[in-house]
Amino acid sequence: MAASLLNLFKSCRPIGLPSRLRIQLPLRPPGKLTQPRRSFTPLSSTNNGDSKELWLHNTMSRKKEVFKPKVEGQVGMYVCGVTAYDLSHIGHARVYVTFDVLFRYLKHLGYQVSYVRNFTDVDDKIIARANELGEDPISLSRRFCEEFNRDMELLQCLDPSVQPRVSDHIPHIIHLINQIIDNGYAYEVDGDVYFSVDKFPTYGKLSGRKLEDNRAGERVAVDTRKRHPADFALWKSAKEGEVFWESPWGRGRPGWHIECSAMSAAYLGFSFDIHGGGMDLVFPHHENEIAQSCAACDSSNISYWIHNGFVTVDSEKMSKSLGNFFTIRQVIELYHPLALRLFLMGTHYRSPINYSDFLLESASERVFYIYQTLHDCESVLGEKDSTFDNGSVPSDTLTSINTFRSEFVASMSDDLLTPVTLAAMSEPLKTINDLIHTRKGKKQPRREESLKALETTVREVLTILGLMPTSYSEVLEQLKEKALKRAGLNEEDVLQRVKERTDARKNKEYERSDAIRKELASVGIALMDSPEGTTWRPAIPLALQEPSTTT
Repeated sequence: MAASLLNLFKSCRPIGLPSRLRIQLPLRPPGKLTQPRRSFTPLSSTNNGDSKELWLHNTMSRKKEVFKPKVEGQVGMYVCGVTAYDLSHIGHARVYVTFDVLFRYLKHLGYQVSYVRNFTDVDDKIIARANELGEDPISLSRRFCEEFNRDMELLQCLDPSVQPRVSDHIPHIIHLINQIIDNGYAYEVDGDVYFSVDKFPTYGKLSGRKLEDNRAGERVAVDTRKRHPADFALWKSAKEGEVFWESPWGRGRPGWHIECSAMSAAYLGFSFDIHGGGMDLVFPHHENEIAQSCAACDSSNISYWIHNGFVTVDSEKMSKSLGNFFTIRQVIELYHPLALRLFLMGTHYRSPINYSDFLLESASERVFYIYQTLHDCESVLGEKDSTFDNGSVPSDTLTSINTFRSEFVASMSDDLLTPVTLAAMSEPLKTINDLIHTRKGKKQPRREESLKALETTVREVLTILGLMPTSYSEVLEQLKEKALKRAGLNEEDVLQRVKERTDARKNKEYERSDAIRKELASVGIALMDSPEGTTWRPAIPLALQEPSTTT
């Protein structure tokens, strides 16, 4: 595959000649991300899904723009992946959940999406970690690539169309560097190759930085041999004991920025629709990518640059370098992956989100409520699968569903306003609960038809958002297990306390009964009394509900 890609990549002509390279990737069928339906009109087939324009915030223009792909019905999207030398933290999770939501929504709108997300498996940090562990750097990186993919699976992020690795694309990188040198934008010094930023007049247009304000960027060592302090490495000569490849400039390895220019061009061409990543990549990484790609091919053009905000801890960016990070594995040890996904989607992707136990507990409680509601609905409907059409659904239910659909499309088409979408789900969920649990709801005409229509609509939206579990009952049990773990209890402990409370109530020891309830509530276990007995569910621990701690 690498050889065939290289041949296609070499078809890029030098600057000054027209060129547009696009490799067609194997795509999933363009159908919507919805499960088989009964006979109710699906969200994806309503006019709402097709008539609303999608607006996305473009970092380059610093404003929201209507999304118009270069090729009708097709989207090319490249998202910068992880540097694989350790387990990924929830800052990484935010990036890839954000672009998974965009990927899913584009597919829902009917686009065929070529989604490329790379792995950096050649980098100073990888080499340093490998030396520390006495491990081959490529092997170490591949191990953490596999761990990353496992994290993404748990977070229900769809697989990209392709996940290229730097080490598999060295010929493409070398060819691209040669193009940049031939076009007069780079120079070689003692086996190192640097991009000459002062040769590129529009350098800084993405970040808004002036060249005189720039300094050597991240991962770019200060080097007096450079013609300008902001010049950055395209190729680094090999140091003793480092992994290397042969090149026209001697043994060495790629610089950080060149890899994404080469791999995005190899799979999507030099002109494609969306390039994304975290806000920290605007400068220097994406700024340098633009310079490199345009220096190699003057037809290089990305329509939309999209960046997500940081996950912060005490208002500081979460990062490995600052040592203030929590890995995805650490978080999902105590919280369900779908609770983490909802937590990340509960803030608009461009805004910073502050990591806190309270927000994670809130997300966990919310997903439990959603799945419990749908599970109760499923139980009421049972195995019945009677068909129905719009005419059999009460008009007030249809009005509620259409309102929810309109809010879903309007919010998602407005730069992916997932918090608004999630909030809009409250009304249909409340209606389901009313129909199931209230005396008035149980007497509603065509109650079953209403429940089916509401459950179907909510299920479809959850699927598009990547929040649909394989089984309601299974995810509810998993959520309860996580809650018990956070509380430091097991099921038997809770049942024993429930029995003690029941005995206390029988004996009219109401203070003791209340104390047991409060004791469990303090660790996030809420008791619920009904004529059938007492059950429990996860809840936000009382201590975290105090105003002073809800940050």
